[in-house]
Amino acid sequence: MRRLLPDPGETSIEQQLDGYRPWEEPGEERPHVAMNFAETLDGRATIEGRSGPIGSATDTAMLVGLRSRFDAVMIGAGTMRAERYGRVVADQARRERRERLGLPHDPLVVIVSGRLDLPWDAPLFSEGGRVLVFTASDQEPPAVEASLRVVRHEGRVEMAEALRYLRRERGIRALLCEGGPRLHSELWSLGLVDELFLTVAPKLTGAGPSILEGELPAPTPLQLAWLLEQDGELFGRYRRA
Repeated sequence: MRRLLPDPGETSIEQQLDGYRPWEEPGEERPHVAMNFAETLDGRATIEGRSGPIGSATDTAMLVGLRSRFDAVMIGAGTMRAERYGRVVADQARRERRERLGLPHDPLVVIVSGRLDLPWDAPLFSEGGRVLVFTASDQEPPAVEASLRVVRHEGRVEMAEALRYLRRERGIRALLCEGGPRLHSELWSLGLVDELFLTVAPKLTGAGPSILEGELPAPTPLQLAWLLEQDGELFGRYRRA
């Protein structure tokens, strides 16, 4: 892997993330929030309804590396239904490394699901780990193997309130959001995102949603913190200016 910016040279995902410690930058009212997504060259966030086919094995390694640096990982219900998540840090050695860094053994998986319409037979709910669901539904979830907590909002899930709850009630310092596009757009439009990690794959698809769905209040200037490249695939880290 090549680092194009700053300080061009050879690098690796492990080297780039070694000094990345987002849990050291929490706010008083909410966690430090980063978004991560992959897109095609024409800005599409899915291929045939899923984000997985966009990136390469290197993109997957970046995703796994990022998950290892956060207290919690957030996804929307649509992403959960499409991708059918399992345990987000599957490797035991990585979980032990998290503990040495002062992070919880497993990231808390946070799901935003207004109707509580989730694939309860997905591996995430049967492989252990910790799951918290924000919902506006009054339905009760089925019994699952995972440690599950449901937090209910009236009418709709209010994201600023949800992040406040995660920070104050659960002690979450750093949160990685993996989408989908509607969830990303809502967080960004409310000013709740501090930085984003973007993989640009050398592919064209011509169809599908973009990485953000919905109009934002205004264009937001960003600063490029780093840009990496491997086999034509670009990996950027951006911060709010």
